[in-house]
Amino acid sequence: MIEATETIDEFLLQHAGDVEDAIRKAARTEILPRWRRLADHEVDQKSGPHDLVTDADRLAERYLTAALGALLPGSVVVGEEAVHAAPETYDALQGDAPVWIVDPVDGTRQFVRGEDGFCTLVALAHRGVLLASWTYAPAREQLATAVRGKGAFLDGERLLAGAPEAGRDLRVATSHPDYTTDAQKRALFPLWTDGVAPRACGSAGLEYLAVARGESEATAFSWEAAWDHAAGLLLVEEAGGAHLTLTGEPFRVTGGNALPFTAARDAATAHRIVDLLLNPRW
Repeated sequence: MIEATETIDEFLLQHAGDVEDAIRKAARTEILPRWRRLADHEVDQKSGPHDLVTDADRLAERYLTAALGALLPGSVVVGEEAVHAAPETYDALQGDAPVWIVDPVDGTRQFVRGEDGFCTLVALAHRGVLLASWTYAPAREQLATAVRGKGAFLDGERLLAGAPEAGRDLRVATSHPDYTTDAQKRALFPLWTDGVAPRACGSAGLEYLAVARGESEATAFSWEAAWDHAAGLLLVEEAGGAHLTLTGEPFRVTGGNALPFTAARDAATAHRIVDLLLNPRW
């Protein structure tokens, strides 16, 4: 088992490319061959009609679980589909072993519709600290990566989120109403105010990439499943952005966050979003 962050740093220096190769291969062999070719029996519902899972999700996660575990002996994998089958596996985020956090197909609904707005998300965390992330949109041939303290990149080009343009409405991607309770909708409602242009999110991973690229100002999400957020939060952070929960603290991948929370292009915007959520302008 890895005992020191320095050892993981050495692993990333030597094997980040191998992780990228594993992600690309999972997409090439298990995801893209099923894109726009899904049969009815390859799509199932989990909690409801909007919460879908496909054979691509299951098989890509199975491939990544084996490949990533082999690359870093002693590590464990917390994947969306494995946690759905056995919720107790989520507890590994609280442990001492390095954890791969995997969402094999983020944006499954878009994937099922044949749209290109889906991605594979992988993050590596140790004792609650996000150390590296990969956001791969195979249908768009885009790969975004981040390593703590070493920056964020999209297809090899440095990402800098920058600051919002003065006087422009803040473009904010919020939790999609199809996936939120009435209470969660009420908690996000203060963002429907002057100076903000909220919209329902698509793939969470691609929404974080949009913030890191400066194409959106912020996200505001009302759920904390680690596989949806881990990769994107590190990407935004390494691009110069910030993330905050309602208590003014950064989001914790281990859970127990005050929700909703935001990730934004810069710290000032993150604080502005939290202030709006806490103090509605009604």
